[in-house]
Amino acid sequence: QVQLVESGGGLVQAGGSQRLSCAASGRTSDISFMGWFRQAPGKEREFVAAISRNTDTTEYADSVKGRFGISRDNAKNAVYLRMNSLKPEDTGVYYCATARSGTWRYWTSYDYWGQGTQVTVSS
Repeated sequence: QVQLVESGGGLVQAGGSQRLSCAASGRTSDISFMGWFRQAPGKEREFVAAISRNTDTTEYADSVKGRFGISRDNAKNAVYLRMNSLKPEDTGVYYCATARSGTWRYWTSYDYWGQGTQVTVSS
């Protein structure tokens, strides 16, 4: 079992920046990669970014490429999402998740999920 706790959400103006954090505990040795997803009201959960636990490999959704940056700190069992140039369409609940294998962009690949943190971008 892996437990995940996100933090760092809140209200921000369009064009602003925000940093999300996710702390993992439990059987973290089983983690192969970690990802961030988001879900806006009335919409499906969508992939945002993912990072390998053991290499520098990252992947981003086209909608956030160049604006968001994912990073990790294995010593702290943490993953971060730095969000710049935020837009109203970035609004949603952001979830951290971990996986042992699978395709990074597919939410079905992920085994454990955090409770989510709300990000609201005002125009």
